[in-house]
Amino acid sequence: MRSLIICLMLAAASMTAPTIASAVPAHATTEDRKAPAPVHYRTAKIDGLDIFYREAGPADAPVVLLLHGFPTSSHMFRNLIPLLADRYHVIAPDYPGYGQSASPDRSTYAYTFAGATDIVDKLMGHLETKSYAMYVMDYGAPVGYRLALKHPERVSGLIIQNGNAYEEGLKEFWDPIKTYWSDGSDKSREALSGLLTLETTKFQYTDGMEDVSRISPDNWVHDQALLDRPGNKDIQLDMLYDYRTNVPLYPDFQRFFRERKPPTLIVWGKNDYIFPEAGAHPYLKDLPDAEIHILNSGHFLLEEKLDIAAPLINDFLDRNIAKK
Repeated sequence: MRSLIICLMLAAASMTAPTIASAVPAHATTEDRKAPAPVHYRTAKIDGLDIFYREAGPADAPVVLLLHGFPTSSHMFRNLIPLLADRYHVIAPDYPGYGQSASPDRSTYAYTFAGATDIVDKLMGHLETKSYAMYVMDYGAPVGYRLALKHPERVSGLIIQNGNAYEEGLKEFWDPIKTYWSDGSDKSREALSGLLTLETTKFQYTDGMEDVSRISPDNWVHDQALLDRPGNKDIQLDMLYDYRTNVPLYPDFQRFFRERKPPTLIVWGKNDYIFPEAGAHPYLKDLPDAEIHILNSGHFLLEEKLDIAAPLINDFLDRNIAKK
């Protein structure tokens, strides 16, 4: 009897196996499931400082330079990088005092936008990068535009996300910062300390978002841990004070736009309180051919609208950068 049962079980298995196999779609092959490009986490010694950067994509592909904002780092691009790196060589550095880069003491290093630009410029030289499209966001905008003034011929394109080059974008959020710019007092400096709290960091990630459930709490936990490092508060206040040096350069940035006319994609979170939509549209005065998409999102729109932004970015790069 036992032998009969075993024979029946084997026969049943042989009859059902083809049925199970036929349920798998013929197109669902391993080859069709493309693995994301690996991301490398590297550090280069630039002017004696350890400068961290994320790198991915083919070494001989067109370069896309991702420049982060405040109060974050290249961490803000962690999800975008693999979506670009199948066809592009992606580089995303951390400025000194941010992310995993060195944070030298303020007595030995001046934290300025000119200094951050110089570090990024030297990093790109270290990597022997001759041209690049730039994704600029928040602080990344003046860093990128200063870089463009130094090497206008190297900029193959611009992707602009919530970053100013026009005074129309400096709305009420900036009023207490402008007070500090005007008087440079300890009182005005200390009044800005609230911008460095966990509450404000979380606000930057959640305010104006269409669906807050898509925003990982890991973002503000990660950023705040770095903000709370000893000495980092004063680094950030130094940078907020030095932002005043960017505004007089706006006409130069705008002249670069008019004269060089780089292919430009604007992807802007319309509900951003820090860099509101009013800062997006003036770009069209100097870049009338720019493509502009205003998304129903906030400051860090890549956290909520990556599924919309990434295809726009890839399409833009494919049409304007890949062929160069």
